[in-house]
Amino acid sequence: MQNPKMILFDYGQTLVNEAPFDGIRGTEAVLKYAVKNKYHMTATQVQAEAEAINKELGRFDPYKRHLFQIEVPNHMFTSYLYESLGIELPLGAEQIDKIFWDAAAPGTATDGIEAFLAFLYRKGIRTGVVSNISYAGKVVADRINGMIASNHFEFILATSEYMYRKPNRRIFALALEKAELPAAEVWYVGDQYECDIVGARNAGLFPVWYTGAADMRLPEDNDVCRIADWKELQEMLEREQG
Repeated sequence: MQNPKMILFDYGQTLVNEAPFDGIRGTEAVLKYAVKNKYHMTATQVQAEAEAINKELGRFDPYKRHLFQIEVPNHMFTSYLYESLGIELPLGAEQIDKIFWDAAAPGTATDGIEAFLAFLYRKGIRTGVVSNISYAGKVVADRINGMIASNHFEFILATSEYMYRKPNRRIFALALEKAELPAAEVWYVGDQYECDIVGARNAGLFPVWYTGAADMRLPEDNDVCRIADWKELQEMLEREQG
C-alpha cells in the first residue's frame, strides 16, 4: 500500500467534534429574530414540527440514514418550516443556518487534527472535505476554516450544494473530478461506517475509519483500517514512506 496523493475528510465527528445536537436551543436562537410569529409558536413547538417533517422524509434515523442519499438543503427545509407556521424572519438562508447551527451544535476541532493536517501539508499530501450536511456550503466552509484556520483544504464539498449524499458513489466521483485524481490515489477518512467507510470503498477510495470521536456502537469490520487518533494515521503514513 502506497501513500495517497490526497486525503479527503468527513466533517462531523472527524474534523470537528460537535456537542450533542439540541434543536430547541437552535430554534430559540433563530426565533429571537422573528418579526412575526402568527401563532405564537415556541421553539419546542417549532422543533417538534421539524422533527415530524424529518420523520416523514425518513431523514436522520441513525440506523437508516445511509439509505437516504438525496440531500435536502436547509434553505428549502427552513423556508417551508417557518413560513408554514406563520413565522417571518428578516434573515437570509445562510444567516439562519449559522445562527441555528452555532446554538444547536457548537463544536471544536478534534484533538490533534491541526498537527496532522500540518504534517500532510509538509509531506505534499493534498487535502479536501466531503460532508453529508444540509447547511449551506459557505456556512460549512466558514465553520471549518474558523475552527481549523491553518488548513490547506483545496475544496470543502457540502452535499447541500450537490444533491447527492454519501454513501452514493456520485458524491465521491464529484470529489475525484475536483481533485483530478483517480480513486486509487485518494484516501477517505470518516467516522460513520455505512456512509464513510462503505461508501468510500465502493467508490474505489481507500477508507480509513476514524473512531476517536465516535459516540455510537461500532460494527465489526476486520478488513478496514481504523484509527483512534490522528497520531496513529501519521505514524502509519510515515512507516509506508520508509
